[in-house]
Amino acid sequence: MVSIVPHRLALPLLLLLLLPPGPMAPGAARADAPTPDAAAATSSAASLFDEVWRLTDEKFYDPHFNGRDWAAIGARYRPLALAAGSESARAEIINRMLAELGASHIGFYTREDRAYYDLADIFSGALRHELPRVFPKGEVAYEGIGVLTRKTDDKVLIIGLLDGFPAAAAGLKTGDEIVAADGASFGEVSSFAGREGQAVALTIRRSADGPTQEIAVTPVRIRPNQAYEKAIDASVRIIEKEGRKIGYIRMWSYARRGYQDTFETQISSGKLKDADALIWDLRDGWGGAQPSYLDIFDPRAPQMAVTGRNGETEIVNARWRKPVVLLVNGGSRSGKEVLAYGFKKYGFGPVVGTRTKGDVLAATAFMLSDGSLLELPVEDVRVDGERLEGVGVAPTVEVPFAPEYSAGTDPQLDRAVEIAAHALHG
Repeated sequence: MVSIVPHRLALPLLLLLLLPPGPMAPGAARADAPTPDAAAATSSAASLFDEVWRLTDEKFYDPHFNGRDWAAIGARYRPLALAAGSESARAEIINRMLAELGASHIGFYTREDRAYYDLADIFSGALRHELPRVFPKGEVAYEGIGVLTRKTDDKVLIIGLLDGFPAAAAGLKTGDEIVAADGASFGEVSSFAGREGQAVALTIRRSADGPTQEIAVTPVRIRPNQAYEKAIDASVRIIEKEGRKIGYIRMWSYARRGYQDTFETQISSGKLKDADALIWDLRDGWGGAQPSYLDIFDPRAPQMAVTGRNGETEIVNARWRKPVVLLVNGGSRSGKEVLAYGFKKYGFGPVVGTRTKGDVLAATAFMLSDGSLLELPVEDVRVDGERLEGVGVAPTVEVPFAPEYSAGTDPQLDRAVEIAAHALHG
């Protein structure tokens, strides 16, 4: 999905901007409507399209639109959007228009998209005045099972399972194709809406030409920010390899400081404290990390333990001074790529996997008048003077992996475990 690079300089930009309907995109023509209902629908579609076009015109990080003629693009797509036969078809057209700018961190999302809820919660501070008109009491939540999917050639494939959530517990595996939900077409939100606590039968296929099978899974109410923190914590485990303990943690998101706090707690006083080596998994999910998070691997600073009268000890300035391996792939985006860049450049350890996505711009989100969401890149980003947008970070150990129909296997993780064990044995 799209990803975030929030930072202090960008914070003032994370403000809600809700514009009233205005003039059409340059060069656009008005559509005639033969009936009142049709006129209302056309007017609503036109207002929404113009709102997206205008916000992009005013807020896109590059005033030259990456060399594209934004006015001409708007004029070309506007009649297509107005003629769309459904909201989903209109959303697809708007996203095709936005894609013409050739930038990351840009997208139009509706309540049918899981990313809509993730982004609404990630930017909940900036959107706090608008969220109550879409979510009761402003609490962003939806019914789901903790699964990340990707649509490829009209097939819905599982590319990630959040640890500690129903999809993983039910026995679904990375690489499974979801054929149907209760016999109907699968929707990552619609298939579970209003079904909290009620079993949903997913029809899945585990191999490209294999038979289908049904797996029952029971949706829960998901609050995205809390869900990612829970999944990060639940991912922690010790992998035994050649008599050594290899610690593992998967950072499903880095869009909150609290996720780094969870990591630091795990290595200083949690399950990872006594591990001999560490695998830091930044594959897939959301970005948002700060460069300073790499300080945890820099040994040139003291780690302080503070113990109170009650005997409880708190670790301040936690440090990991043992071998560490970083895992990345094409789903590692945004702030995670900044971490991968620094981890590799400053020699903290091997980087295993495939090249990161190359989505490194600073973004914000706007709640639109109909409750849909627009994500836009509002600032360019350079790391040590280098621009990673469209480039990404190459691993030091290339391990190709296509998750489609992989039946839960993970050759990238397997290789990382081998490297970590070898580092311990010299």
